Amino acid sequence: MAASGEPEAPTEPLDVACGLENVPVSVWPPGARPGPFQYSPDHVAGPGADADPSEITFPGCACLARPCVPGTCSCLRRQENYDEDARLRDLGPAARCAWPVFECNALCPCPGHCGNRVVQRGLQRPLQVFRTDGKGWGLRTLASIPRGRFVCEYAGEVLGFSEAQRRIRRQTEHDSNYIIAVREHVAGGRVMETFVDPARVGNVGRFLNHSCEPNLLMVPVRVDSMVPRLALFAARDISPGEELSYDYSGRFLNRSAGGEEGRPGGGKPRKPCYCGSASCAAFLPYDASLYRTPEKPAPGPEGEV
Repeated sequence: MAASGEPEAPTEPLDVACGLENVPVSVWPPGARPGPFQYSPDHVAGPGADADPSEITFPGCACLARPCVPGTCSCLRRQENYDEDARLRDLGPAARCAWPVFECNALCPCPGHCGNRVVQRGLQRPLQVFRTDGKGWGLRTLASIPRGRFVCEYAGEVLGFSEAQRRIRRQTEHDSNYIIAVREHVAGGRVMETFVDPARVGNVGRFLNHSCEPNLLMVPVRVDSMVPRLALFAARDISPGEELSYDYSGRFLNRSAGGEEGRPGGGKPRKPCYCGSASCAAFLPYDASLYRTPEKPAPGPEGEV
């Protein structure tokens, strides 16, 4: 009873996802609340984005009366992406490299339970945002997750390079950095870049901490367009109560990714890593390209720029 004699209104557990996911995302300890941000389960277009992530640009398959299988389904370019238990097939060093993953999309006539629709179904297991010791907020699972199963996306504002660089440079050593740069090496030596920032608009993935020995692996998955969904899969069997983490550098189970040495631009000190793993690198990874000073254009023939 309240002091006035009026009955107290029941307090609903806080759902960080605001009802926008299949399952609520709880917070621990009770009564605690992360800093304000706009929850979005999917990417949104931010400043400088080359494409609108919500736009459907891929054609659909023609698998109306038959299941989606390689050879007949246009969405399956090479092999089936997932096994019969919805686990990612190419996972770990044995895969040697990450093959492109294309799921069936909104224009495909196949049913919602199609085996090539996994990431787009969203959260399937209860997750919890919690206060960690020394790392601020973190994310953990409340249920067991088998190796290879989809866990969550890292969704936020999709930015152009200049905007991502501008936001990075405005940060102080005390600010959290949410911006991730994903680079995919494609045919002809080309590199496709995607910059995502969930600081202002994002999903539950924004609470994931870095680990030098993570239990999640990030894989770009395309559904409706060439803007990839940054899907996180279990790199091993994960037990209830375990903190979820991934390697911010992309080196984990990726033979081609390299690290950065020295300091970020402007002489800013490296941020320490508190993952506590046996192979901890002591500092958080950073993307040197986002700190580089833009090159000045060469002067013209008359000394004009």
